[in-house]
Amino acid sequence: MTAYGMARAAAVLALCLGLAWFGLNAGSNLVEPGERGSSDTAYLDANTLFEDAQYDRATELYAKAVAQKADHLPALRGLANAHLQSRRLGPALAAVDRAVALEPDFGGNYAIRGIIHDHMGAYPKAIADYEKALALDPGLADGMSWLDRLLHNVQQRPATVADRLAYLKLQLSLPENERVLRRPAIDDKQRPYER
Repeated sequence: MTAYGMARAAAVLALCLGLAWFGLNAGSNLVEPGERGSSDTAYLDANTLFEDAQYDRATELYAKAVAQKADHLPALRGLANAHLQSRRLGPALAAVDRAVALEPDFGGNYAIRGIIHDHMGAYPKAIADYEKALALDPGLADGMSWLDRLLHNVQQRPATVADRLAYLKLQLSLPENERVLRRPAIDDKQRPYER
């Protein structure tokens, strides 16, 4: 295939993906205002802000969604992730603990809590949460799909919960003076758990 043919194929693929994305988003916006609760509206608006890295505004809307519907689990997880991205670890932990209490069999809750414990330096708690997350949802070991990586322009496959678990176990098996438990240049590039 010529360079022109490859470029044309890439352009067609990009156009098809764009149309599919537009169709999915347009369909979700056709819901009558009365059919979607205001907590869902706040949650969806918060997601948009979160994707745009406007974590403080996203936090406000996730909190609004939770205030309107205390058991809005996706909003609780979003609230935890928004706090995490803003380095407010105490409120992040409180939000995800509520999610765990409401939905103790969802692996994603433990993945988020493990990440928070990891950031807090509570490595044994992080390991326990990562193990629980993987036991409940082995698919978490797969990490970000190629399609999500394409849509979010993530060039390299990010580390997964399983990768971080293995790394922590390895580091904790070393003598204390040889351990490297935080690598800020790498750790800060990680995307929060989504699923």
